[in-house]
Amino acid sequence: MQCGKWCGAESCAVLKGLAHTAVCVADVDAAVRWYETVLGLTVIWPVTLMDGADIQRDMGELIAPPVALRAAILGVGDGSDRVLEVIEYPNVEGPPPRVDASVTDHGFTHVGLICDDIAATRAGLEMKGVEFLTGGIAEIAGLRTTWFRDPWGNVFILMEKGEPTKPYYRQF
Repeated sequence: MQCGKWCGAESCAVLKGLAHTAVCVADVDAAVRWYETVLGLTVIWPVTLMDGADIQRDMGELIAPPVALRAAILGVGDGSDRVLEVIEYPNVEGPPPRVDASVTDHGFTHVGLICDDIAATRAGLEMKGVEFLTGGIAEIAGLRTTWFRDPWGNVFILMEKGEPTKPYYRQF
C-alpha cells in the first residue's frame, strides 16, 4: 500500500497534523496567569481537574494511581489545534526544574512562538521580567530569533518571519 506517508507492513498511518505541546508545571494556576499576562496567550480551556476512571484508563500506565491532573489550554485564538497545554499532576511530587537543562538534551527541547516584531516583543517581555537566554536577536535562515525560558524552566524560541505569508521553515 502506497500513500505518500509512513506505511507499515500491514497498514498505512497518516498523521493529519500536530495538535499541542504540553508543559508540566508545579502550579497550573500560576502558569496560566504567567502565559496569559506575560506572553499574551488566550485561555481557550480553563483550568480543569481531570480524575476518575476515564483519566485512569488513559494515563494509568504512565502515572501511579490515583491519576489526577489539572490542565488548561492556551493559544493565540486562531481556532487551530496548535496550542499550549499546561499540566499539573497534584498527586505526584515532581523534581525541581533543572537549572542545567540545555537545548542539546535529548527529547523535546523548546517551543517555537511567532511574532510580528521581535525587537518590540522582546523588549516588552524583558520589561515583564522574562529571563532571556540569548544576549540579543539573531538572523538565521530568513528568521529573526531570540530565546527565553519561563519560570518553570521551559525553553521558547521567539521567531519573526521575513516573509509572513510563508511557514517559518520556508523562510530560507
